Amino acid sequence: MLKRVWFAALLLTLGMIGHCAVAQPTIELTIGGTTRSFSQDALLARADTAEIHVARDIAYDGASSTYRAVPLANLLDNAALPADSVLEARATDGFAAQLPMDLVRNRDPSQAVAWLAVEDPAHPWPKLRGKPVSAGPFYLVWVGKEAASERSEQWPYQIARLATQPSPAARWPVLAVDPALPATDPVRAGQSLFITQCLACHRLNHAGSADTGPDLNVPMNPVEYFQPAALHRYIRNPASVRDWPGRVMPAFAPDQLSDREIDLIVAYLAYMAQRKTGR
Repeated sequence: MLKRVWFAALLLTLGMIGHCAVAQPTIELTIGGTTRSFSQDALLARADTAEIHVARDIAYDGASSTYRAVPLANLLDNAALPADSVLEARATDGFAAQLPMDLVRNRDPSQAVAWLAVEDPAHPWPKLRGKPVSAGPFYLVWVGKEAASERSEQWPYQIARLATQPSPAARWPVLAVDPALPATDPVRAGQSLFITQCLACHRLNHAGSADTGPDLNVPMNPVEYFQPAALHRYIRNPASVRDWPGRVMPAFAPDQLSDREIDLIVAYLAYMAQRKTGR
């Protein structure tokens, strides 16, 4: 009797191990409050999955790449959403990009078109430079004539979840500048750049979804401990100012973030240093 119980327990354990061995990573998609999950195999088996060529692959240092991918617009239903909604792409490492809905829903190849690249478990992608992992299993890439215009932080990889959200300004009012500030004030342009390029990894005034980098206003803002030239240089290439084994902040090439744009981000940070909340 004991042998039978032991044998049954062994079979159950082996069955559980076998189940775990074949379990695949999934991506969760939440659109207008409705959530669906997709495995790699499920996405790769879709009729609209195609082989695409990415001429300048941001995750792989600008090399050309070929992927099996699904048009992102096909995964987004036609739910009525506020005009300023964004698609938040959350990665397994805490990265959280905020992508305008009109951008990710675009299908016109004369502009930039978003595709969700899916790593085939049988044919793993190369490891990312300096990392023990690939960009998979799910990676948002861009093709089309304007693909090169999509900024580096709009190419999230190792995505775990995609979800529609209110605009960052509506979701986190503490990111906003004074409404009385003129529409042409450079600080407003800096705020827009900050949301695209910096909020994907950092928070500000505790606002944001990312968990990769530190808050950039609380308890101290970088302008309070960096000289302007040093801060500009640090944003351009962190390793040129200080480096350490666990550093994750990347360098930003001039074609991804110009000197003028870095100055605008610094101007926004300096402005927000006077608007700290939740210390």
